[in-house]
Amino acid sequence: MVVDEPVEEAVLAEVVRHPLDDVRAALRALAGEYDAQGRGFELRRVAGGWRFYTRPEHAEVVERFVLDGQQARLTQAALETLAVVAYRQPVSRARVSAVRGVNVDGVMRTLVTRGLVAEAGPDAATGAQLYRTTPYFLERLGLAALDDLPPLAPFLPPDHALEEIMEEAVPRAPRTVEAAPGPAPAPDDPARPDPPDRPDPAPQEQP
Repeated sequence: MVVDEPVEEAVLAEVVRHPLDDVRAALRALAGEYDAQGRGFELRRVAGGWRFYTRPEHAEVVERFVLDGQQARLTQAALETLAVVAYRQPVSRARVSAVRGVNVDGVMRTLVTRGLVAEAGPDAATGAQLYRTTPYFLERLGLAALDDLPPLAPFLPPDHALEEIMEEAVPRAPRTVEAAPGPAPAPDDPARPDPPDRPDPAPQEQP
């Protein structure tokens, strides 16, 4: 009730001074009991720990009471950038920019400031700074691990459509077309221009 982030089972076991297995079993029993009784809150395991959450059916009422229209939502650009990081992590800003087709430096700074994305060290090959999502990202989405992210396959276009998109996204090098040589005029062709007259060589003086 007093934490602002999920608490790990080992931490709870240490605080209450009970074996870890007993604490783990008690947490699951409490979560099941709250679900069976239809409580207004639920005990959920997310981001490697446990935390109380309002039940989805009551979220709208709690949101109006707590936020009162002061919620700062992420822009569409920030959501798209966050999705690229989530599915391609660890990933550099240059790679995210390449996927989205626009510069994402400002958006990445926003995501880092909000604690949704963090630095993950340099890339061994290029030295570029890599980024990954944070436990806070999992907490906000209500996920226990990144493996719980929905698969991308249902949202991707068919193979032939994806190929067309990739072809349009990658500029093609212009092809050089050589002009086919025309037929050489015959020697006695009257249409063939006469060679220019050349002046006779100046006579050389005899010794």
